[in-house]
Amino acid sequence: MTDTKQLKDTATQVRRDILRMVYEAQSGHPGGPLGATELLTALYFKVLKHNPENFSMKGEGEDLFFLSNGHLSAGWYSVLARSGYFDVKELSTFRRIDSRLQGHPATEEGLPGIRVASGSLGQGLSVACGAALTKKLNGDDRLVYCLMGDGEQQEGQIWEAAMFAAGRKIDNLIGIIDYNGQQIDGAVNDVMPLGDLKAKWEAFGWRVLEMEGNKMEAVLETLEEARSHCKQGEPVMILMHTEMGFGVDFMMGTHEWHGKPPNEEQFERAMANFEETLGDY
Repeated sequence: MTDTKQLKDTATQVRRDILRMVYEAQSGHPGGPLGATELLTALYFKVLKHNPENFSMKGEGEDLFFLSNGHLSAGWYSVLARSGYFDVKELSTFRRIDSRLQGHPATEEGLPGIRVASGSLGQGLSVACGAALTKKLNGDDRLVYCLMGDGEQQEGQIWEAAMFAAGRKIDNLIGIIDYNGQQIDGAVNDVMPLGDLKAKWEAFGWRVLEMEGNKMEAVLETLEEARSHCKQGEPVMILMHTEMGFGVDFMMGTHEWHGKPPNEEQFERAMANFEETLGDY
């Protein structure tokens, strides 16, 4: 997709998918994926060079994406399905017994688009470092992207990966932090304050950008800028300022919808925020 309006329409449908999946399963995490929808849509329908029709675990010659904060799975599954990795109808199996669409992404079910199990927070950036370094060693000129949560920055393994990436000059890597200020137990700054996150990543040797993550134009512009800084000797980090639960009036800006499904009345109220654009599954 090249048209920004098309991307926005797709993002609207992705949000409908997220709400329907979590509601029908009566389990899952609506807040985070609703806030990261613009990013996921922009990546899979505009930015990534990828091959949905012929998915391979190695992803040679393709851009790779890793979702470190795996509880955003509903949003990821939606963009994977709608970009052609599997039938959109399979979204209706979200979190069901024997479904390939588990609550946190897994590989044993063989779901196309998933290259590593995630959800144990703190691990995704390390995986992305390994994938990006492999591409450099193999002469593969494509990029690796990794989305993390801001609460995830409280994990020590993140900072080990940060040192490794800068120390090894892994400059084909773009990290993204969903900086919404909320985690499952409350506000991030109440649980464990992050301080000046930009200064910290810069001190670790990364080029740091910031973007307004709930505006499609800003997301596209910043991703383009991030790509322009790649292959210049340092990894790139984007601090993506979003609002958890974005688009749903009563879910926005609170941790309460981090991991709670809506009831029937709340589901109908939430869906009323979004006009159907591509057809529900």
